[in-house]
Amino acid sequence: MRAGVMLTVMLSLGVPATGPSSAQTLNQGLAAMEQGDFFTAFSALRRLEQAGDPQAARMLDEIFLTPGGAPAPTSAPVAATRSPVVRQAAAAAAVASVAPIRSLRPPARLHLAALPVVPDQARSLAVGGIFELPSPLGPGAFREVDETLASIGHLLFFDPILSGNKDISCAVCHHPSLNSGDGVSLGLGTGAQGLGEARIPAGVHAADRRIPRNAPALWNLGAKEIRVFFHDGRLEQDPDNPEARLTPQGPLDYLEFDSLLAVQAMFPVLSREEMAGRPGENPIADAVEEDRIHGDTGAWALLAARVDAIPEYRAAFAAWRGQDLPVQMTDITNAIAAFIESEFRADQTPFDAYLRETAALSAQAGEGMRLFFGRANCASCHSGALLSDQKFHAMGQPPIGPGKDRDGEGYTRDIGRGGITLDPEDNYAFRTPMLRNVLTTGPWGHAGAFSDIRAFLRHHLDPVAGLARYEPQAILPALVTEEDDYAPFENAQQIALISDAAARAMARRPLVLLQEDEIDLLVAFLEALTDEGSLIGWRGVPQAVPSGLPVER
Repeated sequence: MRAGVMLTVMLSLGVPATGPSSAQTLNQGLAAMEQGDFFTAFSALRRLEQAGDPQAARMLDEIFLTPGGAPAPTSAPVAATRSPVVRQAAAAAAVASVAPIRSLRPPARLHLAALPVVPDQARSLAVGGIFELPSPLGPGAFREVDETLASIGHLLFFDPILSGNKDISCAVCHHPSLNSGDGVSLGLGTGAQGLGEARIPAGVHAADRRIPRNAPALWNLGAKEIRVFFHDGRLEQDPDNPEARLTPQGPLDYLEFDSLLAVQAMFPVLSREEMAGRPGENPIADAVEEDRIHGDTGAWALLAARVDAIPEYRAAFAAWRGQDLPVQMTDITNAIAAFIESEFRADQTPFDAYLRETAALSAQAGEGMRLFFGRANCASCHSGALLSDQKFHAMGQPPIGPGKDRDGEGYTRDIGRGGITLDPEDNYAFRTPMLRNVLTTGPWGHAGAFSDIRAFLRHHLDPVAGLARYEPQAILPALVTEEDDYAPFENAQQIALISDAAARAMARRPLVLLQEDEIDLLVAFLEALTDEGSLIGWRGVPQAVPSGLPVER
């Protein structure tokens, strides 16, 4: 829009054009708008707003706050706004053949993933809005939940009976009070008590090692399109056969699962640090150590027998099933999955309301959305309705804690996807996380290396430089151990490998430079991905569980 037309709009809204400092700021906004630089124009108005100018605040609202209407077509002469005055001014601009006031909703374009991966081409495309907005999450995106089964799963989720030493439940690492996570970078599993940062080693089998990866949040794991689980994707739908599943225990076709999520629940109970315990501590841990997982004497059958021996669980499953049969491990995990699907669903965010065209975003969130789906290139990985491509990317995440394995020299490490595919090209690549409620589920990263979301975003812009300048900020429960949580940084060779993997990944992406104000706008958009109602929860923490074991609150 030409400066004269924009000034007409500003004056019609009552924005003063006089006064030395405000006039200078206003002129900056006018010049930027004339060049199509809407971020600078937005920033100029925001500075006036922050200086206490009520008219500037109104201007931000009238021009940059998009209504819940249809997206403006790229060929449309006038974009939709709420104000008749602004619509008239925009119409005048169209007659004069100048750029219209734009909706914050990016125009529909080809998704970058549909184009050949050519760095120069990708860089040229990254100048404007290049990604389509996804469809909103709605009822059709999720499996229908059996609420009766979910009510059984609710009790099992909080019951320590499923751990080898009967001292930890699923809820400890995925607690409602901690927004379905555990609030720390690397948690303590079996052999500890308490929640979050206050969790401490306790008991005769006190923990001596951290869980090697950050506990992922559970939001929207009931979505139908999810096809991969765990940071390294070691459980996934077979890409060559949608009816089959690839698991750490090979094909599980002899078992009847309701969902891939139910399969996922079979594995934390086998983890030494998470739930099983150390060999010699209990029969479950011994079975895992001896690789007895399947069959009547396997770890899964032993756990199922524990649950079956509790009359309340046996009766609940019998009533649900309509006949009295022994409780199987698949019954247990199907129930837990149903509970997770029902309890941890987040699809009523401001962003989803915007996508449904029932509400507008704030000016800051709207500009952050333009960056996210445009120049910042976030949507090249955080795509689709779940804001995740469910693929694996090497983003130079700092190595924290014990890692999943050790290299030839005894240093701890975690090579991520490469440990599953055994392809060196996949080393240090981890799954793209989904983003609903993301600001409530830190620390972030597969090892929780970042507790500052802005530091995390700056790192993502240039992972190689970010790794080199990383400052320790992990949140870790107290643990008496000889292992240094930051010891992996002493292995220069491992750091070089992580950096090289990130450099290769970034060579296929445009280099993005953002100012601090733009980082703030991205954070504002991420805030718009929060479903406040979901954080309150539905069922809450049960007063007691059928086993009679303590429930962590």
